Amino acid sequence: MRSFGRWLLWMLLAGVALQLFFVLRIALMLVIDPQSTAFMRSEAWRVATESLTTADKQWRWSSQWVDYDNISPNLKRAVMASEDAGFAEHGGVDWEAIEAAWAKNERRQELIEKRQEQIEKKLAKKPEAAEAALKAIKPAKILGGSTITQQLAKNLLLSGERNLLRKGQELVLTLTLEALLSKRRILEIYLNSVEWGEGVFGAEAAAQRYFKKPASKLSAYEAARLAVMLPSPKFFETRPGSAYLSRRTATIVARMGDVSPP
Repeated sequence: MRSFGRWLLWMLLAGVALQLFFVLRIALMLVIDPQSTAFMRSEAWRVATESLTTADKQWRWSSQWVDYDNISPNLKRAVMASEDAGFAEHGGVDWEAIEAAWAKNERRQELIEKRQEQIEKKLAKKPEAAEAALKAIKPAKILGGSTITQQLAKNLLLSGERNLLRKGQELVLTLTLEALLSKRRILEIYLNSVEWGEGVFGAEAAAQRYFKKPASKLSAYEAARLAVMLPSPKFFETRPGSAYLSRRTATIVARMGDVSPP
């Protein structure tokens, strides 16, 4: 029991030390622009490794920090309208959005289960066909209801794991970001670090990559198109002619006037 107590104490001290480290890192962001995030470093390693092991894979990486005032107000509005309309008002976590996302997840899962039951009944006498049909059903896409601050917390300092412990740490970091940094600073860091395609990070890199212009010159339509890419940037990067992308872009343009950047 004594050795277990020591082990527990060391684990507790390690946890406290980790939280202090995170707090210090975030506090430094008051005066120092973070040039990379945990997610960016992870992606850089992946891209570099793949470029070395795959003959036709070329290294491509683009990331350039620009100050808040050098990012078009159109992009700030578009990203807020698309990702987190209540960003300027909430304290980092939008509980209503999370509840709505959970409700949607439950409905999607119920539809999947209903579809599975129908297949099992219809093909009850054909087990092989039923098994193949069940495997063909794609799992329901999980919606998270994450705010801009939560996304930043996850990308800045955490790994890509998905478990309750990591989600709890994300919540702690989200509240720490909101306590130590202004909304303006949070949005500035987010727009400079978010992924916009394979090896494309930040507003400046995205504006140059897709529109051959600086982030400060983005039009409302261009900004909305970039904002719509954010949930799945690598997917939309390879589908520039997507009908959904065009429809959603028009929707975001219409909503941009309803939000005010910090």
